[in-house]
Amino acid sequence: MKTAANLLCFCVLALLALGMVMLYSSVMAERGGMHLLISQGAFTLVGLAACLIAASMDYRILKALAWPFFAVSILLLVLVLIPNVGYRANGASRWFREPHTKVQFEPSELAKIALIIVLAWYGEYFQRQMGTFRRGVLLPGVFIGLMLGLIFVEPDVGSMMLLASVSGALLLLAGVRWRFIVPPVLLALTGLGWFLWRDPMRSRRILAWLDVEKHKLDVGLQGKQAMLAFGSGGWTGLGLGNSRAKLGFLPEHHTDFIFPIIGEELGLIATLAVILAYGLILGCGLYISSRARDTFGMLLGSGITLLIGLQAAINIGVVTSALPNKGLPLPFISYGGSDLVILLACVGVLLSVGRHAPALDGNVVTTEPDALPEAQTA
Repeated sequence: MKTAANLLCFCVLALLALGMVMLYSSVMAERGGMHLLISQGAFTLVGLAACLIAASMDYRILKALAWPFFAVSILLLVLVLIPNVGYRANGASRWFREPHTKVQFEPSELAKIALIIVLAWYGEYFQRQMGTFRRGVLLPGVFIGLMLGLIFVEPDVGSMMLLASVSGALLLLAGVRWRFIVPPVLLALTGLGWFLWRDPMRSRRILAWLDVEKHKLDVGLQGKQAMLAFGSGGWTGLGLGNSRAKLGFLPEHHTDFIFPIIGEELGLIATLAVILAYGLILGCGLYISSRARDTFGMLLGSGITLLIGLQAAINIGVVTSALPNKGLPLPFISYGGSDLVILLACVGVLLSVGRHAPALDGNVVTTEPDALPEAQTA
């Protein structure tokens, strides 16, 4: 357990360090670049503090906070949709923005961990009834659908699909039968497909993904320039700071498309190392979750691990043109305060799950006797 926790921390810290270096390389030549760098540094410190606090606490306290946390997240998702309350940009209302400092907060990032906590609580509380359609799919489908629906209308389809995937995986881990979960999933995918086809912007993204060359000067610009950046880097890269894609050719090169800059400046070896780091985070997180002392810890740790792993996979898939553009940041590397702080806090919760796990011999527990009552399994 100690090895898994140490390896998890090492990988996260390595990705954070790489993110700061690549952000410096990406934005220092731009106007306002120093402001972005200072902001990301501040968010990193806040996130690390949240990680340490979460790791030092008993994760089981989140059982009592699950539904209040969920209610606050729903309230924020509603408020962000109100004109002049939420900040609207690029046709989406996803942020709260402080007008003077221009610091932004994205409530959908908070909603992700809130839903994971509620599902972990629900999966433990009703673990003996999760094999039934009513308890396993119908009732959790109500609060999952409520949160996903609010994220969808922002609109933030990428985050909605990510959270839907994590939620489905958690329900299966909690004991829901495949025959109950497959029909609603197929129905949801049909509805999503109809929406994407009817939405002009997103349908153009899919068409551009299918034929990048045809759309390389418009909707497919990011995908084409990203592939050129990867190709330019070769095995060892052009050298730190020598990227050409960041000179106005690749939009969002410091946020969603920072991975191609890594490939161009540091080469294929560095990109494979980044993928390996995410793979190790996924493996360590699932191992820690499997060793959790209760069902709540297992589901909570698994949800956090899948959230980080799937988000990384989707981002890497998008920038390598394996997936259509979905606008999700690369965990711990991309610029962005809300995502970074929340994910670092999630890592702290995962470490707390590992810290309170039973010892391997099954006789000694690595923590004090339970201070909180065990959840019911009605």
